[in-house]
Amino acid sequence: MKLLIAVIQDKDSSRLSNALIKEGFRATKLASTGGFLRAGNTTFLIGVEDEKIQQVLDVIRANCKIRDQLVTPVSPVSGAADSYIPFPVEVQVGGAAVFVLPVERFEHF
Repeated sequence: MKLLIAVIQDKDSSRLSNALIKEGFRATKLASTGGFLRAGNTTFLIGVEDEKIQQVLDVIRANCKIRDQLVTPVSPVSGAADSYIPFPVEVQVGGAAVFVLPVERFEHF
């Protein structure tokens, strides 16, 4: 058995949740915040048997897309802030960061 921890963008949360349910997988959703853009994320905890890992990864891949987004950089904390002119920068957001961890023991009460 494995524990998949999938960190995804909030925009993909409902779509992924519905797809996991449709495929018969249960997951726990946690609200989280990303460090890079300080944007809302959702972290899914998914317990799955070893032979179904690829199926879960396929569901995540199909429902969490990378997309381009314009963001305005945060002004510098120190230095010449008076000469700082923020211009929007295009960055890629979305997709998923998935960690696969071994589970030593699982009990459901």
